[in-house]
Amino acid sequence: MALHYIPIFFLQFLSSFCKSDDQLTRAKPLTHGDTLISESRNFALGFFSTTSSNKSFYLGIRYHGIPGPRTVVWVANRDNPINTPSSAMLSITTNSDLVLSDSKGRHIWRATSSIAPGGAGAYALLVNSGNFVLRLPNTADIWQSFDHPTDTILPTMRELLRYKAQAIRGLVAWKGSDDPSSGDFTGGADPSSPTLQRLILHGTIPYLRSDVLSGVSVPGGTYLSNASSFVTETVINQGDESYLLFTVSDGLPFTRLTLEYTGMLKCLS
Repeated sequence: MALHYIPIFFLQFLSSFCKSDDQLTRAKPLTHGDTLISESRNFALGFFSTTSSNKSFYLGIRYHGIPGPRTVVWVANRDNPINTPSSAMLSITTNSDLVLSDSKGRHIWRATSSIAPGGAGAYALLVNSGNFVLRLPNTADIWQSFDHPTDTILPTMRELLRYKAQAIRGLVAWKGSDDPSSGDFTGGADPSSPTLQRLILHGTIPYLRSDVLSGVSVPGGTYLSNASSFVTETVINQGDESYLLFTVSDGLPFTRLTLEYTGMLKCLS
């Protein structure tokens, strides 16, 4: 009888798939080889390295179930990579914080919740928008990755540009195509302009500047994809905050705005 061999990489993939879920609880931390997958199956959160030869590992959110190279949209520990992924663990503390730690208990990355210590029953959830949230049983979100973007803005994410008249540097590009650490280009609003403008800096030097962002619709902020699908940015002024709301029409589930390591802000789909 013929013997049939199953490739090792397939077995590893199958193992991760079987352990996938969209929730993280205190009783069920995330370890290397585990994956959280959103209910829509469009996003996945887990550990990754950028190349097969790269020994640095990161915790991040990527698109799930699409062909081609992995597309990472958020990285937790971008400036503090993991050298021994088998010992890494993402868990929820008794204080309702998210902590990425190694086998010796050292904290590699930490997300502190917005509630007093002792918030009982908190759990983490990868929702269908690609937002990773820390949530209480009453559905109140006490932390979310959408408030801490790296280089990418996803639909329904608010890109904070100004707070109390101070410009915010919300986006930070990767250092290189295979290096998610903080790069030289940052994106936010121009603090010297009396009007609201998006400004990309190379270090401290202005590199690219957008048109004035005024009113409800952003001039040049609607990107036509096809006859029935489009992407829109809308200016929202709310109290001390000014931000852009990035939305897409139906049929564009993998559309995003990304500040690339070259300094270009691109709408990709």
